[in-house]
Amino acid sequence: MHVTVEVVGDATHEFDVTDATYADLLDRVDLSPHEVSVMVDGRPVPEDQPVDTDHVTVLRLIRGGRR
Repeated sequence: MHVTVEVVGDATHEFDVTDATYADLLDRVDLSPHEVSVMVDGRPVPEDQPVDTDHVTVLRLIRGGRR
Protein backbone atom coordinates (compact mmCIF):
# COMPACT_ATOMS: atom_id res chain seq x y z
CA MET A 1 0.00 0.00 0.00
CA HIS A 2 1.22 3.50 -0.81
CA VAL A 3 0.85 5.85 2.19
CA THR A 4 1.34 9.60 2.48
CA VAL A 5 2.40 10.78 5.95
CA GLU A 6 1.86 14.49 6.51
CA VAL A 7 3.71 15.86 9.54
CA VAL A 8 1.88 19.12 10.26
CA GLY A 9 4.26 22.09 10.24
CA ASP A 10 7.07 20.00 8.79
CA ALA A 11 7.26 17.70 5.77
CA THR A 12 5.21 15.20 3.82
CA HIS A 13 6.61 11.72 3.27
CA GLU A 14 5.49 8.90 0.99
CA PHE A 15 6.10 5.20 1.63
CA ASP A 16 5.15 1.83 0.24
CA VAL A 17 4.29 -0.42 3.19
CA THR A 18 3.08 -3.94 3.81
CA ASP A 19 1.66 -5.12 7.14
CA ALA A 20 2.78 -1.89 8.86
CA THR A 21 1.38 -0.26 11.98
CA TYR A 22 1.11 3.47 12.57
CA ALA A 23 4.09 3.14 14.95
CA ASP A 24 6.10 1.76 12.02
CA LEU A 25 5.24 4.88 10.01
CA LEU A 26 6.34 7.09 12.91
CA ASP A 27 9.62 5.23 13.07
CA ARG A 28 10.18 5.87 9.36
CA VAL A 29 9.75 9.63 9.87
CA ASP A 30 11.94 9.55 13.01
CA LEU A 31 9.21 10.49 15.50
CA SER A 32 8.24 8.90 18.80
CA PRO A 33 4.64 7.94 19.60
CA HIS A 34 5.16 9.84 22.87
CA GLU A 35 5.51 13.19 21.10
CA VAL A 36 2.77 12.97 18.45
CA SER A 37 -0.81 12.01 17.70
CA VAL A 38 -1.55 10.01 14.59
CA MET A 39 -4.75 11.14 12.89
CA VAL A 40 -6.82 9.47 10.17
CA ASP A 41 -9.79 11.42 8.80
CA GLY A 42 -9.44 13.88 11.71
CA ARG A 43 -9.59 11.19 14.38
CA PRO A 44 -6.73 9.81 16.49
CA VAL A 45 -5.75 6.18 15.93
CA PRO A 46 -3.72 3.85 18.19
CA GLU A 47 -0.09 3.51 17.12
CA ASP A 48 -0.27 -0.30 17.30
CA GLN A 49 -3.18 -0.48 14.84
CA PRO A 50 -2.43 -1.76 11.31
CA VAL A 51 -2.29 0.94 8.64
CA ASP A 52 -5.51 0.81 6.63
CA THR A 53 -5.52 4.17 4.85
CA ASP A 54 -3.47 5.97 2.24
CA HIS A 55 -3.17 9.32 4.08
CA VAL A 56 -2.05 9.91 7.67
CA THR A 57 -1.68 13.22 9.48
CA VAL A 58 0.80 13.49 12.34
CA LEU A 59 0.41 16.26 14.92
CA ARG A 60 3.32 17.08 17.21
CA LEU A 61 2.30 17.37 20.85
CA ILE A 62 5.66 18.58 22.14
CA ARG A 63 7.73 21.17 20.38
CA GLY A 64 10.71 23.19 21.51
CA GLY A 65 10.54 26.94 21.53
CA ARG A 66 12.07 30.13 22.76
CA ARG A 67 11.74 31.42 26.26
